[in-house]
Amino acid sequence: MSKPSPAEPVKLIFSVLARDVSSLNDAVELLCRSYGVADFISEMKPFDYTDYYRDEMGDNISRRFLGMEKLIPPEMLPDIKRAANAIEDRFSCDSRRRVNIDPGYISKTNLILATGKNFTHRIYLRDGIYADLTLIYQGKRFRELPWTYPDYAAEKQKQMMGKIREKYLLQLRMAKSQA
Repeated sequence: MSKPSPAEPVKLIFSVLARDVSSLNDAVELLCRSYGVADFISEMKPFDYTDYYRDEMGDNISRRFLGMEKLIPPEMLPDIKRAANAIEDRFSCDSRRRVNIDPGYISKTNLILATGKNFTHRIYLRDGIYADLTLIYQGKRFRELPWTYPDYAAEKQKQMMGKIREKYLLQLRMAKSQA
């Protein structure tokens, strides 16, 4: 029989998209104020994997990934997604988002993103928020799944998530040695 135990803390990450660089930077600043120091910030790059956001946000969208220094309990993800939605609303103009924030976390075994949309591979958490199993860690690297978004399935992104995972594992080891 399995005995329930608390989940291991996880590494909070964010993907932040915006057409306007100052909005992107302002959103990153708000996230850092709310969730602490980002110990990983990707360089700002054009987001060119899909046209999904074009109608709402326009062309020339840029993206940054953040890995937050403080580890969190995974059950915080719905609250964080709802807070990210509130930040998106704050930047909205004429009912159109100018910033898109996708929170998630990296654990030893996977990358989970939070979403408000249900689908066959998503697990309901609470408060209208689902967990999207985006990448799995297997064979010493992240691997995509049939439903993984193309931008997360790209080799460069998987390698970046692997670096964030390495930092996360170091944090776990340090926490255990201090306990």
